[in-house]
Amino acid sequence: MTTAAPRSPAVATRPPAGVRRPSLLRLTAVESRKLVDTRAGFWLLLSIGLLAAALVAVMLIWAPAAERTLGNLFTATLLPVGVLLPVLGILSVTGEWSQRTALGTFALVPRRERVIGAKLLAVVLAALASVLVSLALAAGGAFVADATGTADVWRTEPALFWHAAVLQVAGVLMGAAFGLLLSHTPLAIVTYLVLPIVWSTLGATISALRGPAGWLDTALTMEPLYTAGVSGEQWARLGVSLLVWLVAPMAAGLLRTLRREVS
Repeated sequence: MTTAAPRSPAVATRPPAGVRRPSLLRLTAVESRKLVDTRAGFWLLLSIGLLAAALVAVMLIWAPAAERTLGNLFTATLLPVGVLLPVLGILSVTGEWSQRTALGTFALVPRRERVIGAKLLAVVLAALASVLVSLALAAGGAFVADATGTADVWRTEPALFWHAAVLQVAGVLMGAAFGLLLSHTPLAIVTYLVLPIVWSTLGATISALRGPAGWLDTALTMEPLYTAGVSGEQWARLGVSLLVWLVAPMAAGLLRTLRREVS
C-alpha cells in the first residue's frame, strides 16, 4: 500500500520582512535606462534625433521663406519621428524575450503587470521627450531663419504642440501593443508597418471599405493631428481607430504576457 506524499505548502510571493519592493517610479527609471542601454535602442534614438535635425536643415535651405516658420519646422519633424518611435515601443517590450532576460526580470519583480506598466510609462516619457526635442530643433531653425531676415518666423498655433504629444504617445503605445501581442521583435515590427499599409491600400481601392477606412485607418485619423485644428468628429474617428489598433492588441498582449510561461 502506497501513500501519497503530502503536498508542500504554497510559497508566499510576498517579499521578506524588511525588503521593500521597487516602486513604480524606480521601475520606470530602470526601463527608461534600458531604452538606451542596448545598441538597437541607442542607435534608434540617435537616428530619430539626426533625422529630425536633417529635416529642419532641409527646410531652412530649400523651403520658401514664407514657410520657414516655427509651426512648419516643428510639423516637419513629426512624421519621421512618429514612424520610428513605435519601433522603440516594440523594442522596449520584446527585448525581455529576444535578449532572454525575462526570467531574471520577472523573478526580481514577480508581478508582471508592474514591469509592463513601467515599460509603457518609459516609452510614453520617451515620446513626450521627442516632442520637446522636435520643438527645440524647430526653435533653433526658427532662430536661424529669423537671423536671415525671414518675416513672421515665430508664427505658430499652441494647440499644435499638444496635438503632437497625442500623436507621438499614441504611436509609441501602438508599437508597444504590437510588441506585447507578438513578443517577437522582427515579426512585431513588420506587422506594425505592413498591416496598416495593407489596410490603407484596401480602403483606397475598394469602394465598400472607404467608409470604414475613414474610422479605422490610423493614417487618415491621425492626419488632423499635424494641424492645429481638430474637429469633434475627427477626435471621434481617432478614438475609434485607436480602440482597434491600440487598445485591443494592448489588452490581448497584456493577457498573453501575464499568462505566458517564462523559460
